[in-house]
Amino acid sequence: MPLLLLLLLLAASPAPARAGDPYAYYDWEVSYVSAQPLGVKQKVIGINGQFPGPTLNVTTNWNVVVNVRNALDEPLLITWNGVQQRKTAWQDGVLGTNCAIPAGWNWTYTFQVKDQVGSFFYFPSTPLHRAAGGYGGITINNRDVIPIPFGFPDGDITLFIGDWYNRGHKELRSALDGGTLLGAPDGVLINGLGPYQYNESVVPPGIVYERINVEPGKTYRFRVHNVGVSTSLNFRIQNHNLLLVETEGSYTSQQNYTNLDIHVGQSYSFLVTMDQNASTDYYVVASARFVDSAVVDKLTGVAILHYSNSQGPASGPLPDPPNDQYDTAFSINQARSIRWNVTASGARPNPQGSFHYGDITVTDVYLLQSRPPELIDGKLRSTLNEISYIPPSTPLVLAQLFNVPGVYKLDFPNHPMNRLPKVDTSIINGTYKGFMEIIFQNNATTVQSYHLDGYAFFVVGMDYGLWTENSRGTYNKWDGVARSTIQVFPGAWTAILVFLDNAGIWNLRVQNLDTWYLGQEVYINVVNPEDNSNNLPDNAIFCGALSSLQKEQSHRFVYSEASPVAQWRKTFSLLFLLASFTIWLQ
Repeated sequence: MPLLLLLLLLAASPAPARAGDPYAYYDWEVSYVSAQPLGVKQKVIGINGQFPGPTLNVTTNWNVVVNVRNALDEPLLITWNGVQQRKTAWQDGVLGTNCAIPAGWNWTYTFQVKDQVGSFFYFPSTPLHRAAGGYGGITINNRDVIPIPFGFPDGDITLFIGDWYNRGHKELRSALDGGTLLGAPDGVLINGLGPYQYNESVVPPGIVYERINVEPGKTYRFRVHNVGVSTSLNFRIQNHNLLLVETEGSYTSQQNYTNLDIHVGQSYSFLVTMDQNASTDYYVVASARFVDSAVVDKLTGVAILHYSNSQGPASGPLPDPPNDQYDTAFSINQARSIRWNVTASGARPNPQGSFHYGDITVTDVYLLQSRPPELIDGKLRSTLNEISYIPPSTPLVLAQLFNVPGVYKLDFPNHPMNRLPKVDTSIINGTYKGFMEIIFQNNATTVQSYHLDGYAFFVVGMDYGLWTENSRGTYNKWDGVARSTIQVFPGAWTAILVFLDNAGIWNLRVQNLDTWYLGQEVYINVVNPEDNSNNLPDNAIFCGALSSLQKEQSHRFVYSEASPVAQWRKTFSLLFLLASFTIWLQ
């Protein structure tokens, strides 16, 4: 074979695989796309033109490289809800760790899904962008050597449920900036689509709905994520049992539910067997909980489960929700029933239950109290322990690395101070490899969901009233589920335990977008005193007090240096030069 032909064939072949853990590459353009999920034309945020965005389907310990071009008209960050970013808070994608990607720029996220399995999702963390979309699924599969604690399903189905406003995210921000609460949403979407017309008096004609195609007799894994703004939703499938098997990276004790309340930011996996006679299609429902009964019909998302041998369309009433719209007791008992499967293997060969969290001595205790939004210096704000967090212009992680003074204070109080609320950038000083107990006390009037980046925590207690030290007597110290997002009911508390072994500065936030925007968040600083490495990525964006360090970046799309396209171009260019040189020698 002539040398030139050989070189050209080599140039056309894929780039050689890297040694070690595999890499998964994605190139995304985040932009506005036109949609009308509830019949009203509006701009939503899509990824590569898709709304919802594509699913990242990877395996434990894979390296994920996502090159994001921001084609919006304002700065953007993407966060990876539940992915722990072990020792690499730089990739977390929240304003405390990253400068936002300017409009027209691209930035490459590079992280490893280290020692994790399960169902997660990503979304834009910049102010209220998630209310316009930009979200998608993250599925992290077991390696072949690690068994799953149930039969391998015949298919995998991802569903995004969430409340939706016909107003755009900028209008919602303006309302909150003007001191006005958002009010009731306009509907509930399933996979970015409006409800099936189950009732002509409730759902107008022409609404496009989601249809889920299945085969009779097969079992599917449904991964359900509540990606909405602020509304808890009850999920159910007509005439089908939901066998709960996993939540946010933890296998659960397997039990059947006819319906389950899924709160904002939470993710669950169910096994659903297609065991009906398919005389008709079946309803898939996500309906609002704890809202005024006058708006429940409007806040009901409906998709269709379609058997391949179905004899006709779905008909009749929707499957029943919990009896009482305001019955938090039903929901809190459901939450308590979700337990960790302590005999199942996780991402690593050792059983999850070998980590006996109930035997570890607590190092620090933080009682975090929330209240309804209130005026601080004439502005509507929300608080934790009377402090409303305000993001600094220089991200916390950058300020720490470059010793920028005055950006934040390590003086966040570990209990309510019973003082006038204030706006501040005060963060928690955590103890590396300490065991922290956090109690969320909800003195507001709505259900709140809290999420901690960088970790999974153990849910050990949940009850009504005010938490006291005597409440520890009710804690589950054996099989409390490990997850990253937990609900706190109004007039109630929830307690978690977390082992702070992941160095970085990590966001602890309410997932409800309105109160998050108004300041209901804090960061936990965890420093490993024996490791001074900072892992500052080569492509770090600088802003605030460090803006002068920013190198000019092209405003056109540039493939990540790690992407297969860039690698192929490099290989082709090199081989083309070699071929040219060979011809010249001849």
